[in-house]
Amino acid sequence: MTVTRLPAKNALPIMDHIISQAPTHEPVKQFSVFAENKLGRLKQFVDLLGSHHIHVIALSTMETTDSAIVRVIVDDPDGARKLFLEHGFPFNESDLLAVEIKSEADLKPVLTTLLAAEINIHYIYPFISRPHERSALAMNVEDHELAGQALRQVGLRVLTQADIAR
Repeated sequence: MTVTRLPAKNALPIMDHIISQAPTHEPVKQFSVFAENKLGRLKQFVDLLGSHHIHVIALSTMETTDSAIVRVIVDDPDGARKLFLEHGFPFNESDLLAVEIKSEADLKPVLTTLLAAEINIHYIYPFISRPHERSALAMNVEDHELAGQALRQVGLRVLTQADIAR
């Protein structure tokens, strides 16, 4: 399937035609876990994952007065899902776009590419660590498929869940 978008005023010419490709692997999974906002709860959460050999790859928290939302990417989503259910952690699960970056200098081409493709970024946070001294950005965007295609087209590596599994 070919997706043709009209170029925006400031769009890069490369974005005029994007060839759709079916993803070859499962997208990166994010859990949004709802936790009580109390001292030590985040540590308990991370300890629970670690005690089952589930590694936290990326983490972001957002707090309110009574609760916190912990956004987490792990290397074993199936194991994490099972633990959250067994231990009463309410959660939502969603697919995220993850793009590998070599350094902070790669932030500009990521953002420029998404702007040129007219893709809105809802939120973004960094991975904690990645192999080979490369980092990655976890992004919730309005059109994951088109964003992934656009980033790959300019030479950036879009990660799958298999890429972050240990």
